[in-house]
Amino acid sequence: MKEKNRKVKSSKKLTIATWIVILGIWYFVTKLNMVQSVLVPSPYEVWNSFLNILKDGYNGTSLMMHLGISFKRLFVASFFAVLTAIPLGLLSGYFEKIRAVVDSVIQFYRPLPPLAYYTLLILWFGIDETSKVTLLYLAAFAPIYIACVSAVTKINQDYILSAESLGASHRNIFFHIVLPASMPEIFTGLRTAVGVAYTTLVASEMVAATSGIGWMVIDASRYLKSNVMFVGIIIMGITGILIDAGLKFLEKKLVYWKGYV
Repeated sequence: MKEKNRKVKSSKKLTIATWIVILGIWYFVTKLNMVQSVLVPSPYEVWNSFLNILKDGYNGTSLMMHLGISFKRLFVASFFAVLTAIPLGLLSGYFEKIRAVVDSVIQFYRPLPPLAYYTLLILWFGIDETSKVTLLYLAAFAPIYIACVSAVTKINQDYILSAESLGASHRNIFFHIVLPASMPEIFTGLRTAVGVAYTTLVASEMVAATSGIGWMVIDASRYLKSNVMFVGIIIMGITGILIDAGLKFLEKKLVYWKGYV
């Protein structure tokens, strides 16, 4: 245990050192005017832009409102993805016939770029929130579903056969063997799904949107406001890390049998 803790601390120090080097390179590249400020603004310009947006907002909307709108879209889509993908994925992994019906559909749309079918969603659901949330839902659904199917198919069949030989019902087998054994991989799929949905957020806010952190980046790019773009990208990166850290913390609490440092 002490050896593991030492390795964790060493890894954290290495991570911090890596980001110090990245920030240092960024500072010196802009300080020495190696690139134009319109392409890569200095850390000082980005910081000032962040303070201005934090104080006055962007395009008449506060930064918290932009974040709130984007997070609402992200969390609503992720919630419904979890609500549907986990049961369907577990059933598909457990029953071959259900997998034969569902799996090919998921595998068909999964590799498609979001913008390829976003225009169809706009035609079907309009340009308001429904099409945006649906796009994020589809982006989050596939990773969770695939993780669930993979988790169930990897379960040692001896556990299930032993339970059946002792008279366990299908319900007991599912809740006491299948679900606990699948939880670690389900959380991995959930973390991946939220990340994929977050990256799709910019695409969902490209069309007919006037707010959201992704829209702020897209709008700034139209006017070559690279400092605002950097602010938006950095905020998305940091909030993405925080969301993932929250999911990891939740996983440690709920999947305590997996074993964590």
